[in-house]
Amino acid sequence: MTAPAPTAQDVAAIVRQVLAELRQTGAPASRQAASAGAVTGRSFAGHHGIFASVDEAVAAAAEAFHHLERLGVEGRKRAIAHIRRIAIGDAEELGRMEFAETGIGRLEHKIEKLKVLGEKVPGVEFMTSEVFSGDHGLAVIEHAPFGVIAAITPVTHSLPTIACNAVNMIAAGNTVVVNPHPSGRKVAAEGVRRFNAAIHRDLGVDNLVCLVAEPTLESAAELFAHRGVKLICVTGGPAVARAALQSPKRAIVAGPGNPPVVVDETADLDHAARSIIQGAAYDNNLLCIGEKQVFVVESVFDRMMVAMERAGALRLHAGQVDALTKRAIVWAGEGAHRHQVPCKDLLGKDAALLAQAAGATPRDGLELVFGETDVDNPFVPVEQMMPFLPFVRCRDADEAIERAHESEHGFRHTAIVHSTNVRTMTRMGRLLDTTLFVKNGPSVAGLGLGGEGYLSFSIATPTGEGVTTPLTFTRQRRCTLVDDLRILGSPGMEA
Repeated sequence: MTAPAPTAQDVAAIVRQVLAELRQTGAPASRQAASAGAVTGRSFAGHHGIFASVDEAVAAAAEAFHHLERLGVEGRKRAIAHIRRIAIGDAEELGRMEFAETGIGRLEHKIEKLKVLGEKVPGVEFMTSEVFSGDHGLAVIEHAPFGVIAAITPVTHSLPTIACNAVNMIAAGNTVVVNPHPSGRKVAAEGVRRFNAAIHRDLGVDNLVCLVAEPTLESAAELFAHRGVKLICVTGGPAVARAALQSPKRAIVAGPGNPPVVVDETADLDHAARSIIQGAAYDNNLLCIGEKQVFVVESVFDRMMVAMERAGALRLHAGQVDALTKRAIVWAGEGAHRHQVPCKDLLGKDAALLAQAAGATPRDGLELVFGETDVDNPFVPVEQMMPFLPFVRCRDADEAIERAHESEHGFRHTAIVHSTNVRTMTRMGRLLDTTLFVKNGPSVAGLGLGGEGYLSFSIATPTGEGVTTPLTFTRQRRCTLVDDLRILGSPGMEA
């Protein structure tokens, strides 16, 4: 029989009692909420990860962490197998739910982003140990979990980010509390409920992934500061990234990007055009790695524009570009904080809607609109997240690379080049110094979609971890054995 759900007052009383005991006994703080259930005999099992308050969610995740430790690596493997199975098997239903709730992106890509969790997102196979053997014995370096992780997830990929992070974090032995973007909270809650219910039925442990049902800025701040949280993982825009970086806790931050593309005179223009459309049009350019602005050398600029049309994109003339710019990029903030941002009414919307806003006539199946701009057009510096690309003429490859560097703002997130000139590729790679650098392919190839490597929807650029894996969410522990227990001995040692 399931125990009655504890109220917020119950949890507060439990935590106060446990903290008082911890102060007396010196027990590790990471056990505080996990011990709460033992103090009262109550358990959070049966909630399937959905909680009304941050305190409840953290306490439940800490209790789940305590149980997960006893299940070992095999238990982690079985748990994340359920997340993968549900993400793939229920992809169409959950993808439709996310599309209906958020109203942005493209339905087929919402579904696809869940399906790719099956084979591209790394799990327990990344959890390897390092061994050093020498004359003085053995040293083993293992990767241990932190405990309860606080995660902030974006509206652009609400459930895919949660599922991907959960696979990584649980594979590493952690549990997680998510404060989802409010505009994607319903699908997030439904996905989390399904994941936990399946894991609970199989393994008897619930709440490996917990979620604040009604997320707010206040609940995010409370989660950041909570004593039971040992690590923060944030995936989102500049504001939430700054907040995470200011936290006294260690933070893994997947911040903003504004990925530029350079096309030089040696590029295969038709291949470049197809690649640019594939990357920039994916989910209506909501991906942080998606192509956002293109710098093309003068000698091939006109031919590149024709290649884009040949590949299926719709070219806007100067007046239409101006009309779209006025509709799509707006001012926000006051005084020194006043800046330009994408208009919410057009963010993540279909290319056909952008074409209409520009005064052009869209056609069936249109994925991307584009047009020539100068470098001062707001579409160049703003991470617009909509399927329009500005193309800027440049004198030569060196100018194109310099313009790309300026427009990327030093985020060091993603950059793309189309060239067969090694010098061009090398100079751009060194100057922009981005986490992802894609050569002669679509931006999505940088995440293993059409290219090599593994996938994650959290790309930690400000804090330097890059494309996250289970090892990202671990801490190193070294165990040293001195002299004895080595199979091989040094000369002069006794057998």
